[in-house]
Amino acid sequence: STAKHATPSQFPTVAKHKPPNKHSIITIMKCSILLVTLAVSAQAFAPAPQGRATTSRDALFENIFGMDLFAPVKDQNNYGARGKKNLKTGTISDKSYIPNGLTKAQYEKVRAKDGATKDARYAKNVAKAGKFLDYTEFYIKRGTDTKDDWSKTATKGHDMAKTKYDWSGETKDTPLWAKISGKKGKK
Repeated sequence: STAKHATPSQFPTVAKHKPPNKHSIITIMKCSILLVTLAVSAQAFAPAPQGRATTSRDALFENIFGMDLFAPVKDQNNYGARGKKNLKTGTISDKSYIPNGLTKAQYEKVRAKDGATKDARYAKNVAKAGKFLDYTEFYIKRGTDTKDDWSKTATKGHDMAKTKYDWSGETKDTPLWAKISGKKGKK
């Protein structure tokens, strides 16, 4: 058996590729940079694109987001507004929970007492709302703006809180807030 082997002359010739020289690479880079620069400068002078036209859906969103939800009752979110609202404890029916050991009337009385306590505490806090010591008045009263005597006092210009009890260790039967008869105050 004779096998035929291919000879080098039978292979197709492949053209050899030459690597680009240094000058052709620089020329290609310069042309690329010039094209990018021209495109950017042309875009800079192009007119600005117009915004999209409003549709009825956009107008609806503008109406919704432009609404003032507090318009009907302006003070509904202010501190103390809970007292103006019609809030009440629910009534007890035949299917309501009643704790063991209490009758329906006793449980209603307990709930009414709890509601009254809650309302009284809220009213007390509302009465205190917005009342504070103005720092400017305190600063002027202390004399910080004109003299330096306040720094030589025992309290260094601070207002000290009064307490119901005497913490000095002495035993007295009368609390500090009670007036002592026979003593006159400073003049």
